[in-house]
Amino acid sequence: MTSFQETKAVVRAFVRDLDAVADGEIENAIARHTAPDFLWRGMHPFYEQHGAKAVADVFWRPLRKALRPIQRREDIFIAGENDVAKRGGVWTCSMGHMMGLFDEPWLDIPPTGKLAFLRYCEFHCVADGKIVETAFFCDVIGIMQQAGLHPLAPQSGAAILTPGPMTHDGLLYGETNPAEGEKTLELVNRMARELTTSDMGSPQDELLGTWHKDMLWFGPAGIGATYTTERYNAQHQGPFSDHLEDIVFHGHVARIAEGDYAAWFGWPNLTMKSSGGFMGLPASDRTGEMRVVDVYRRAGDKLAENWIFIDIPHFLSCLGLNVLGRARQFPRT
Repeated sequence: MTSFQETKAVVRAFVRDLDAVADGEIENAIARHTAPDFLWRGMHPFYEQHGAKAVADVFWRPLRKALRPIQRREDIFIAGENDVAKRGGVWTCSMGHMMGLFDEPWLDIPPTGKLAFLRYCEFHCVADGKIVETAFFCDVIGIMQQAGLHPLAPQSGAAILTPGPMTHDGLLYGETNPAEGEKTLELVNRMARELTTSDMGSPQDELLGTWHKDMLWFGPAGIGATYTTERYNAQHQGPFSDHLEDIVFHGHVARIAEGDYAAWFGWPNLTMKSSGGFMGLPASDRTGEMRVVDVYRRAGDKLAENWIFIDIPHFLSCLGLNVLGRARQFPRT
């Protein structure tokens, strides 16, 4: 039986330390648990950072100044061997919300003085007892919406506080049966093959091969959440396929599974052009990059839930749109 307990212990110790320290100790907390050549990937406008000081200065200190007192509410935690050929390594994936009182501006988004929830998904690669790579995705547009700013067209799915797994069993802190993770990984890989060989289209018969009919799909702010294969096709996959073109799949950086859960991310996963209409965007000759996270829950022999993070601000910046620059231009509602 393959054990990922040492990797989990490294990451959990890092998170406990980071979440507990005062603001002035953030850099030291990161340095204690990461390699000297630590690589951190973040969404627009953070991008790639190297070393504890840069990560503390660029991301954690500004966020913790804006959301006080910050609290991490974790819904999923898994570990696994990277399934991506030629990359390898043991990774963890954590997903949930960062929560706090939004009392100071963040990324020019005006504070509300109210409770705010920032969806996050964080991947860590561990080697020799240290974190060597991290990818941190968070829903920046979701915070804009909570501040009453709506820089994009009305989204096709629902705007909700995204829940964790219906089964409430996503925190895999202990040992698990490797056979279950293998089943999950095989299923998500099969789903991805079928999707990428069908020009990103998802008619009902394709979806029902790997998804439960009453699937839940929790998309990022700007797209929203949807329920059932039929409504998913109408509210996300249909608009995606109909209004984006020249779609190219570039693969993943990490792809892992444990128990009933799987997760992956790319940098980027996809490139494409807008033919007009997706998220209200105009047609464009520019190529946009989509950096995407998928987290899945398997129920039996099919997928039941899917949590999605997309670096939409980066995708828009590729098309020449500065969505964060609109934060000062749009009145609150």
